[in-house]
Amino acid sequence: MNASQFKQVIDYFQRLQDSICRQLSAEDGDQPFREDKWQHNNGGGGRTRVLTGELFEQAGVNFSHVKGDKLPVAATEKRPQMAGQGFEASGVSLVVHPDNPFIPTSHANVRVFRTVPKSRDDKDFWWFGGGFDLTPYYPFDADIKHWHQVAYETCQAFGDEVYPRFKAWCDDYFYLKHRHETRGVGGLFFDDLNAWGFEKTFAFIRAIGEAYTKAYIPIVQKRKNISYDETHKQFQKYRRGRYVEFNLVYDRGTLFGLQSGGRTESILMSLPPEVSYRYNYSPPAESQEAKLSDYLKPRDWLGLQGSGHG
Repeated sequence: MNASQFKQVIDYFQRLQDSICRQLSAEDGDQPFREDKWQHNNGGGGRTRVLTGELFEQAGVNFSHVKGDKLPVAATEKRPQMAGQGFEASGVSLVVHPDNPFIPTSHANVRVFRTVPKSRDDKDFWWFGGGFDLTPYYPFDADIKHWHQVAYETCQAFGDEVYPRFKAWCDDYFYLKHRHETRGVGGLFFDDLNAWGFEKTFAFIRAIGEAYTKAYIPIVQKRKNISYDETHKQFQKYRRGRYVEFNLVYDRGTLFGLQSGGRTESILMSLPPEVSYRYNYSPPAESQEAKLSDYLKPRDWLGLQGSGHG
């Protein structure tokens, strides 16, 4: 990936941030996003945008472009051949925490990375990554099937094997080993994607970026008027604790951001504004809350296994 191609991606990511912010703002009564622009110590920077509204307790949509003279440990742990090289990384990362417990939390990310060789003998590396995933507190099968259907249709143009592969990767990545459960009901996750070449891979990244709102906003519109009480709200806050645990213990993007000198407030923007922890808590048997555990394991939501797909 040359510098001109990298700039194409950066320009697209900024437009994608604008588009997603417009759509989320429109859903929350045109509530504006607060924007903080920041500069990275080694060049580049970002735009952090956060909406605190009536519908969305907190929605954050980040654009970042960071540079460095030396790759952080989070990047070289599995790629020791890149140690010592400079790098550029850019992406859009977002997390939406709705106020209504019947609307799921959602996350999406698209990113690009390339090394900057320090000598002619160094090999340059580049790849794309990203995906989107859904974390309901009071799940509805129809919502989850819609979410996965959008993911499936988005992937189909790039090959029959893409959805099953990246869906399984998502189930595996967002698994809390110490809790023996998935963070939510999955979606898509991929990393180190470059085998298709730049043009096809960049087209896939654009498709993923634009699919997020197609998948999420219909769910928001469908569930935003459901009445809830303090019991629902307290369970949402309790389950948000799992979100915090994953992001601080396992998430590679959080580690990379902190290790590469990114803006701390922007990196930790993904954390929910209100969370509760209860010692050794489990919901009453047969309650609405108890049903969630049945959803926190990988499942073939579209019935594709045995149908010739995946």
